[in-house]
Amino acid sequence: MIPVSKPFVGEEELEEVRKVFQSSWLGMGQWTKNFEDQLKNFLGVKHVIAVNSGTSAIHLALVCCGIKNGDQVIVPSLTFAATVQAIVATGAEPVFCDVEPDTLNIDTDDARRRITERTKAIVPVHYRGYPCDMEKIENIAKKNNIRIIEDAAHAFGSKYKGKKIGSFGDITCFSFDPIKIITCGEGGAIATNNDQVAVLAQKGRILGISKDTWSRYRHERAWFYDVETIGFRYHMSNINAAIGIVQLKKFDEFLRRRIEIVKLYDENLRNIEGVKLLKIDYDSMAPFCYIIRAQKRDKLMQFLKENSIDTGIHYIPNHQQTFFSKYSTSLPVTEKIFEEILTLPLYYQLKDEEVLVICEKIKQFYS
Repeated sequence: MIPVSKPFVGEEELEEVRKVFQSSWLGMGQWTKNFEDQLKNFLGVKHVIAVNSGTSAIHLALVCCGIKNGDQVIVPSLTFAATVQAIVATGAEPVFCDVEPDTLNIDTDDARRRITERTKAIVPVHYRGYPCDMEKIENIAKKNNIRIIEDAAHAFGSKYKGKKIGSFGDITCFSFDPIKIITCGEGGAIATNNDQVAVLAQKGRILGISKDTWSRYRHERAWFYDVETIGFRYHMSNINAAIGIVQLKKFDEFLRRRIEIVKLYDENLRNIEGVKLLKIDYDSMAPFCYIIRAQKRDKLMQFLKENSIDTGIHYIPNHQQTFFSKYSTSLPVTEKIFEEILTLPLYYQLKDEEVLVICEKIKQFYS
């Protein structure tokens, strides 16, 4: 079976984790700080706060922006449930909006129409790694005095107008789970140029405590701490940071190979009747997944499975999920897209001949 995704970790990551074990400091410490510093340099941003998941990053970012019970947050329905769960966890109401049919990114016109007096934030999702139109989103936010919290779980390394996602704007959230372009095993991060948000996030990830254990340990009265704000147990451990440090060094190679695979898919799927390709920008996009719009999607999915090719669907729209049904609304583009989208295998170790087999099987299905 060719899997739809697969992490690439090996001896180098294991060796760095071994160093953490030898240090006996497994929790948040020097490796976490080193990973944050390297992420700051990579992204070109003032602050990076490493946390234990992308979901934690979004929730913590919302809390740092003062999002609370009764507020509204605009978010595309076509995203992983984590984005919406983070909004609901603050007590706020997710207001679902539609997506663009060729990028699957947030439809800014539809988002604008859904703004009310209760709207406090907008969460654009850089879907597949394709960057959202941040200029339009920033104009909407400025005119309506609302915050922007970017969900860049798919878009680590992607660029918008030549600048890396996370290096501009207010707050950007990343995920480093096992199948992302780089992984920490589990992990996430908040990137921001906002000093106040950074301070709140640093305290908020460690139960609202003014100084984390590692910082206290290096000074007198290591036992003393003060809880200064609401907080959660969201910090990243040295173990996860060690994996991320090694993975970050491999990013350029990971990206190069992913772009090669995406181009190979595009070349071989472009003229198949029944398949529609999504918009791709090879120069600015760090592709997390490869998605097509396919007629008879479910039958194609089953056909590929019978031929030892795993596929996926990213994602079931959240306004159709039971828990979020009370926030449901009509989203015609999202609902149509959901019936067609299919995620094909994309990962570093995927071979050209495997990509060609996948494309040939898709041609066979439609012929």
